[in-house]
Amino acid sequence: MINLTNANNALTSYFFQNCRVKCYATAAPLFSCGALTAGCVCGNTRRIGICSGSDPMATSDKTKTRDAGKTKARILAAAKKEFAKHGLAGARVDEIAERAKANKRMIYHYFGSKEDLFQVVLEEAYLDIRTAEQKLDLDNMPAMDALEKLVRFTWAYYLKNPEFITLVNSENLHRARHLKKSKLIPEISAKFVGMMDELLDRGVREGTFRLGLDPTQVNITIAAIGYYYLTNRFTGSIVFDRDLTAPEALAARIEFNVETIKRLVAA
Repeated sequence: MINLTNANNALTSYFFQNCRVKCYATAAPLFSCGALTAGCVCGNTRRIGICSGSDPMATSDKTKTRDAGKTKARILAAAKKEFAKHGLAGARVDEIAERAKANKRMIYHYFGSKEDLFQVVLEEAYLDIRTAEQKLDLDNMPAMDALEKLVRFTWAYYLKNPEFITLVNSENLHRARHLKKSKLIPEISAKFVGMMDELLDRGVREGTFRLGLDPTQVNITIAAIGYYYLTNRFTGSIVFDRDLTAPEALAARIEFNVETIKRLVAA
């Protein structure tokens, strides 16, 4: 006859050695399997489901990683709005924490300081627009059409993401001291200039672009003709006695931008 007491003791011993569930009070290992009750020398017991042989702490670590990622994302989104609205000097960590539903301690834990957080927000802003540009599939269309698509995209991006412009304005007030420390910005910027360089070379081969165009100058001009208009649209409306924010004015401006860039590069 099977000795049930010995069998149960053997099973108990096995799970003490192989299951890593810990007692919350003493951190001593608990045993669990099927209908067994997890127990500890401290007297705490609780019912646990069937033991899978896996480490429950690993699952807990994955959950913590996901939660940390979500917290960081909320902090970055809140910081982007706060920095865009008030600039680096005027932004308050308290406001960022409240927007992100996080505490200040977590902000400093993940990002180090307000200055470091601002740098990450800037890097994310540049990465977002550069990533979107890479998805335009400009290689699979005639060079002039590709250039027009890029000009229209840039204008639309500025309109949909006004925080990008204000963040860049703020960093220029600080003479780009945060971007100077970034390892990411040179990498993504080089890819952007390289994309324009290839586009201009293709246009020359197709006979639609003139020789000798500087890809950096073309990129700056595409950005400038939209950037300047939008950053000065309120003062410009007064100076030129015209509502530069009206839908028809914005529509007319993008057509002017496209024509200007096409004339600039045309053979």
